[in-house]
Amino acid sequence: QFKLIVENPEKPIASGLQVKAVVEYTPKYAEDLQDKLTLLVDDDVVHIPLLGLIPYCDLEVEPEVNFGEMIANNKLVTKEISISNSGTTSGLFRISYGGVVLLNIKPARGVVKPKSVRKIKVDICTDVPGVIKEMMKVELESRGCTEVWIKGVVVEQVLKVLGVSCGKVLKCINFGPLYFGTSKTEKVHLYNESPESLDWVAVLEDNAVGGEMGTDLQGSTDAVLHDLSLKNKDVDVSSLILCVPNQGTLQPYEKSVVTLCFSPEKFERDFEVNYTSLIQDYVLFLRFETVGKRDGCLQNPSGSYSHHVDLALMGSGFPVMLTFKPGTVIDFKDCYLGEQTQVVCTMKNESEFLPVTFSFRKTAHFNISPERGKLKKKSEKEVMISFSPHQIGSFEMKQIIDIIGTGVDKNNVDVLKTKSFHQIYLTLFGVCKSKQTSIEFTINPGLTPLISNETGQLVVGGTGQLSDTAPMAILKSTQTQIHTHRKNRNCKDDALIAFPDDRAASLRPSEWNKKYRTIFTKTERYNYIDPEFAYTDSERLLREENRKHYIDFISSLRLRRLEKEAARQFHIYKNPVSIGIKPAEGLKSPNISITDFPKEKPPPKIIPLDDNCMLTSRKLAAIVSKSTNKGVWSWFSPMPSSAQEKEDCSLTLTHKQLHQIFIGPSTIDFGDVCVYSTTTKELHIINNLSVHIWIKIEIEVAELLQTSPLSQVVPPLTKTHIPVVFETTTVGMFKTSFSYKINSQHIGHVLVVAHAMPIELELSTRELILSPVPGCLAGTEFRRTVRVCNPRNHPAGFAWRPLTGDRKSAFTIKPTRGFVEPYSDVECEVVWHPGFSTPETGQFTLCVRNGNSINLKCFAKVTIH
Repeated sequence: QFKLIVENPEKPIASGLQVKAVVEYTPKYAEDLQDKLTLLVDDDVVHIPLLGLIPYCDLEVEPEVNFGEMIANNKLVTKEISISNSGTTSGLFRISYGGVVLLNIKPARGVVKPKSVRKIKVDICTDVPGVIKEMMKVELESRGCTEVWIKGVVVEQVLKVLGVSCGKVLKCINFGPLYFGTSKTEKVHLYNESPESLDWVAVLEDNAVGGEMGTDLQGSTDAVLHDLSLKNKDVDVSSLILCVPNQGTLQPYEKSVVTLCFSPEKFERDFEVNYTSLIQDYVLFLRFETVGKRDGCLQNPSGSYSHHVDLALMGSGFPVMLTFKPGTVIDFKDCYLGEQTQVVCTMKNESEFLPVTFSFRKTAHFNISPERGKLKKKSEKEVMISFSPHQIGSFEMKQIIDIIGTGVDKNNVDVLKTKSFHQIYLTLFGVCKSKQTSIEFTINPGLTPLISNETGQLVVGGTGQLSDTAPMAILKSTQTQIHTHRKNRNCKDDALIAFPDDRAASLRPSEWNKKYRTIFTKTERYNYIDPEFAYTDSERLLREENRKHYIDFISSLRLRRLEKEAARQFHIYKNPVSIGIKPAEGLKSPNISITDFPKEKPPPKIIPLDDNCMLTSRKLAAIVSKSTNKGVWSWFSPMPSSAQEKEDCSLTLTHKQLHQIFIGPSTIDFGDVCVYSTTTKELHIINNLSVHIWIKIEIEVAELLQTSPLSQVVPPLTKTHIPVVFETTTVGMFKTSFSYKINSQHIGHVLVVAHAMPIELELSTRELILSPVPGCLAGTEFRRTVRVCNPRNHPAGFAWRPLTGDRKSAFTIKPTRGFVEPYSDVECEVVWHPGFSTPETGQFTLCVRNGNSINLKCFAKVTIH
């Protein structure tokens, strides 16, 4: 099978020349051959081996594919396996798998070209936690059947709350007893026990079963029920429990410190109740949830795996029970200036659980010793209160006692500050009297003192305080004519009376255009005007004009205001409906008590939660009810158009904001559907935010391509839905997932499950016995009906075919063909025509278009009398 084609040279070959020889190989059988070619060069013999090999393929496949650890989050995880061909010809492969874990194997058969590698995609749906160990068979050309193992572990995304010191799982934190207005903090570790990162948010369950909001659990049943009727149910739980941080992201197997702060507050009563020793016990539940995994109506109700962890929080609030003996009103004895009076006051801490730290504020005329201190539980202490007046009079002072405790700063929860969280008031009464002194008059020896009586004879002999002001003329000289000069007695102008000592101040008059007369004789005084300081006539006119300008401006404003008021009154009293009678004029108001009116509470205002406010279950439920009660909108703008929409849809949402957006259910289960049918389920979208959001759905699966619209801009506080359309032509289990994006940034997934069933019809019976009706004549036809049922959601066409062979059948059926609507049935009538030697048995085949076939056997029961 080897052939040599060459011409041997007759003469020796000179150096630099060559001789060509061609070896041809023509295989006649599928086998490898081996031979040799002998070359004689002068005295040397060279053997050249010849090999003739047939072409072949050499296929190899990876023996194992390991998916590793995956999270059960309804996503499709894809891995690739390689089939390599190191041979010289193309090789065929074929993959077979009979399990239910592997969803898609593409391609399942094909050709691998020589010296190349073919990639095979294997999809797994991570919807149920468990261990995956599946085997698929790969048939390789020239290799036979090879087993490939698919391994992996699907785990649940677990979130745990651990203690900082012990590292164990925490179910409850007991803050213990605290005074109202104080705070206490506890630190915990939030642990992500899963191989993928996790976005979490904290939600306070203020309507959970078993929660208590200020109930005195140590009281009797009647007292608790009475106390429940007094409570204000609209208590903001986020003011009692503070969680910092209340949202975040945890990397795989990461721990994060979370600080919890408990700050009890006393409930406000509808009316004043003297419950000084009322205890309020709190039992609340703090839920750490995975963002977007809400347990609500939009989620899959059959899902048995939760995406949250609950932490119970317990604590008690106590009022400050500090009593005083002899009481809160202390009356001191009267004392004189420079003396003091003391009263001993006994303070007692009536609390059985908590100590009290007190501090007296400084109060004028009163001193307290000690000013600050600490009282242990069920203990008392004496305090000395002194009344040391600094002036004469009666004093009623309010003594403020600050109760000191630890408070928290909401901006920095890790730091507890000492502050006054409660105040108690004492009323202190005291009177300071002056000492009585006797005044003795002595005879003036001849020198007139600065202070004297009218005659200057008797002088007060004591240490009197001198006045800083000079003596003034107290004579009512304007009302008397005793010393008035005769020329000025009939003077009736508007001249002013000058004091006798006013010239010592200035020579200038106070006003240049006013006249002044002396105090007694009424003689016109001389007024000196200094030209260096006085205004000129032009300056005085300019000042007057300027003053008049402002007076006119103010007068115009007043006039305009009066005109508007007059116009308003005109419209009021010229109303044709009103006749000008004042309401209830002359009627006496009845004596109505406040208890006669039922107290109507205004509906709570639903304000979208901001980023600083903590999420609570009641707030979320209120926002959801407002969004869902607006009605369902089906069509919105596919892209942001206005400036506001573009600004809102470009925002990066926080975890708490994403937690208020409902897109679900997370698993859309179409159930049993028929091939070639179209089935629709709704994907609900509820936007509970105060901004627009942009939803874009990405679908690449052919069975879901009819879904529309794939993009919507959802307005604030609005509910809508997108119809998801499923169509298939392949019988079997269908499971896939598609993703969506919020504002082109935040990605989510929805799992779609369906069981595609073939077109199929059912018969009410497989054997039909026909018998004559009693009382009918001989020769009457035998009749009976059979029901054709369609259990699928797609109409099915059918046709009846008789199985008679060569003989003619005595049975007929009508209708012979037709359609059966989804989930309905059709009655078909079978008739047997009796005759001479007619067969009493027959058979029909129900042929379903693109579906199954069913045989119906018919028997005629003839009775001979």
